[in-house]
Amino acid sequence: MSVSVHENRKSRTSTGSMNISLFHKPSHPDSVLTHLNSLRKQCMFTDVTLWAGDRSFPCHRAVLAACSRYFEAMFSGGLRESLDNEVNFRDSVHPEVLELLLDFAYSSRVIINEENAESLLEAGDMLQFHDIRDAAAEFLEKNLHASNCLGMMLLSDAHQCKRLYELSWRMCLIHFETLRDTEDFCGLSKDKLLDLILSDELEVEDEQIVFNAVMRWIRYDLDSRRDYLPELLRGLRLALLPSECLIEAVACEELVMSDKRNRQIVDEAMQCKKKILQNDGVVTSPCARPRKAGHTLLILGGQTFMCDKIYQVDHKAKEIIPKSYKCKPINCIGLQNINAY
Repeated sequence: MSVSVHENRKSRTSTGSMNISLFHKPSHPDSVLTHLNSLRKQCMFTDVTLWAGDRSFPCHRAVLAACSRYFEAMFSGGLRESLDNEVNFRDSVHPEVLELLLDFAYSSRVIINEENAESLLEAGDMLQFHDIRDAAAEFLEKNLHASNCLGMMLLSDAHQCKRLYELSWRMCLIHFETLRDTEDFCGLSKDKLLDLILSDELEVEDEQIVFNAVMRWIRYDLDSRRDYLPELLRGLRLALLPSECLIEAVACEELVMSDKRNRQIVDEAMQCKKKILQNDGVVTSPCARPRKAGHTLLILGGQTFMCDKIYQVDHKAKEIIPKSYKCKPINCIGLQNINAY
């Protein structure tokens, strides 16, 4: 059609009013993607080939750049890949995972399961398919449990998945006694371990569990970790250990007593413990700071103003257990000033 014909038609049909009609085909995006995917599989109009391992994936630069800022920057920033016809990820991305990302780019759909969720999160973050990263993180949130929470915490921390990190961190604090025996625990960095043992929210019934976990972590790589022990001991609530444990398991521990700094920390804890047992004023030292009570709740009562009956409410067992304490009855009026050690 010539330009003059079009101009004649415009003048013939124009009435000077704003009579317009908007046509919108909702299925158009899916239709275009479907056809682009068909062209990709036939290697038609493809202008770049991605390699992962020994597999190749012919693609269209425009589609990749539209789905990922990573590819947009790669193809437009003057990098070597912007001129070459190939991009080789070698072993940094698994071929099956890259195939899933490309299928999403060309179809807006991907199946996430227990076998691929972690890899999709990693690759989605690396290649800036952020929708995939977030969808994989949401899947992992729904499948968190005691046996994988530590690995999920480390994974989410590395890939900026804030909600997954917060949920897995909380689960690590709750299930510390379970995860301390895992390989993931032994592979923790010193800073992450310190974050855990410093937390008031760490739920353990006995501080000896935390002490033993720290010693196990140290011994896992003794030569490189020995010097971290003083800092980690400072993070423990040593004065909350039973007296016998503090004397035998700590003071007689060769790794502890072989370093002057460690001996000083233990001596401070024993002095705090002595003050606690003798009820000698308020103890404010960090080594005596109680952790979260977890599932333990005490009920104090009696027939007089003196509390002569004590019960423990066990939420796990769903029962109330009578407790006997070798101490004088507690004045109920002063309960607000009492801390449990």
